[in-house]
Amino acid sequence: MVFTVLLVLPVLAGLAAWRRRPWLACGFGGAALLLLWAVGCGPVPRWLLARLQQPRAATSQPSWAARNAIVLLGGGTELPEAGGAPQPSILAYGRIVKAAELYRDCEAAGRQCLLLVSGGDSQHHQVAEAVVYGAVLRRLGIPVQDLMLEPRSRSTWQNAQFSRPLLQAYAPQRVFLVTSGFHLRRSLLYFAHFGIHPVPVSGGELRARMSSWPLSWNVAVCDVALHEYAGMVRYHEYDMMGWNVPPLPALIPPQSAPSLPAWGSPSPASAL
Repeated sequence: MVFTVLLVLPVLAGLAAWRRRPWLACGFGGAALLLLWAVGCGPVPRWLLARLQQPRAATSQPSWAARNAIVLLGGGTELPEAGGAPQPSILAYGRIVKAAELYRDCEAAGRQCLLLVSGGDSQHHQVAEAVVYGAVLRRLGIPVQDLMLEPRSRSTWQNAQFSRPLLQAYAPQRVFLVTSGFHLRRSLLYFAHFGIHPVPVSGGELRARMSSWPLSWNVAVCDVALHEYAGMVRYHEYDMMGWNVPPLPALIPPQSAPSLPAWGSPSPASAL
């Protein structure tokens, strides 16, 4: 997204110069340089990510109910260069480890806990994310009877939509939602639309790198952040148009969790 704009602005500057409109050419050129500095050197992505990743739930001492559910959202899979079965993406490992940690903590507290893994084959690797992550979780010692896989969802919206009936059948007293820090706000908004009010748990965060020279890393993480904001904005557009399915009643009473700004609500049915 940002990279495309950085390519288009110099082209527009060149066209303006060719049409002998120097002020317009200077404007496009200046905008390109300003955007390159603001994004590539870190200020813009740092601000965007801070808004997405704060506040976050403190999970050092989770408050467990008698019956709990931990929902782990998929973060993609990768095909090894040497071939073989798909593996969790680099962003997914933090989520998987955090979900396993939560389960172990719940087990140590003597409470009942289900680990629900939600994620389909959105990348067409022939294996659902839930299946890939479930295999890793079993190797980490999570018993199969406490694992539930939801392998159909191909978007965050569907994560929430397809998790609802599974959670309803399990009837937990408390739900924890594990995903990457930058993804929490949009996920909470989608889940709230389906009547699920979980405790948010960050499985890892992204950070922009402040630099005196533009970095491609900052451009990449800025795109990630903009992707999340676009999803939230789209939800409100769909809501105004009446295109979202009607919101569902609360599965269980809303739980203690960090408050979110009014602008951050669920995202569109065609969510990314």
